[in-house]
Amino acid sequence: MPYNNLVLVVDDSPDTLGMLNTALESANMTTLVALEGKQAISIAQKMKPDIILMDAIMPRMDGFETCRRLKADGNLKNIPVIFMTGLSDTESIVKGFEVGGVDYLTKPINALELIARIHVHLLNARATLSAQTALDSVGQSVLAINLQGEKLWATPQVNELLSCLDSDDSLSCLKRDLATWLSRTPVEGDRMRFETQEKKLTAIYFGLSSNDEHFVRLIDDDAVDEVAVLRAEFSITPREADVFLWLAKGKTNREIALVLDVSPRTVNKHLEQLFKKLDVDNRTAAAGMAIQCLHKRRGD
Repeated sequence: MPYNNLVLVVDDSPDTLGMLNTALESANMTTLVALEGKQAISIAQKMKPDIILMDAIMPRMDGFETCRRLKADGNLKNIPVIFMTGLSDTESIVKGFEVGGVDYLTKPINALELIARIHVHLLNARATLSAQTALDSVGQSVLAINLQGEKLWATPQVNELLSCLDSDDSLSCLKRDLATWLSRTPVEGDRMRFETQEKKLTAIYFGLSSNDEHFVRLIDDDAVDEVAVLRAEFSITPREADVFLWLAKGKTNREIALVLDVSPRTVNKHLEQLFKKLDVDNRTAAAGMAIQCLHKRRGD
């Protein structure tokens, strides 16, 4: 792992800070240090570390409240937080996850185990960021929500749609309806329609990520549903249509896999079936058919 991984260690114990600094430097990571919660938030805002190691018990502001405030900051909420504490009771562990922690280690810390967990959470965080970046770059209206219907992240297109909902009541109703919808355990492709004075929207369920984020595609009912157009025109499955659309937008198999939260091998299988159904031999020919179909539908 390259040297530029930046780790913020938040702990009021000099002995713990010394041990962790030695372990992290031996793993080619750069260490930032904060002795209490407010200082940690200030450093995080200025330096934006890749991951945070958080002591749960500290004077003034404890680690749980510090984590909660970090997750409330839109610029910091995606930074993984690993709790470190001598508390091993179930209530404390659950609280750590409730405020947004991704892992929980009890002291004394095993340095090798800590480094291994840091590697895993950095990889997960970067995979999630790559998927979001890919979604942003091709103009997809996708958001991730939790079981309460709260938005965890969204592409600019979703934020633009939501900005059309002028009233707080409309946004509250959408959040409530999404939570009710998730409570019924929707499956991939299920739809929920939502109507306000400003907009008629349809939410399409994408699936559940490894981070317990529910992916939802939000579309304007007055706009062209590109996936539906491709499905109807070429008689393909919903997932094949998703892959087909990303292919038409110039994405690689790896990028498609990240966006759809599937393996590259699965994307390959869908493409094999698509090529057979379309009677084409390569990606370029398939993408050309999709682009031509969508342009025709828009009247371009």
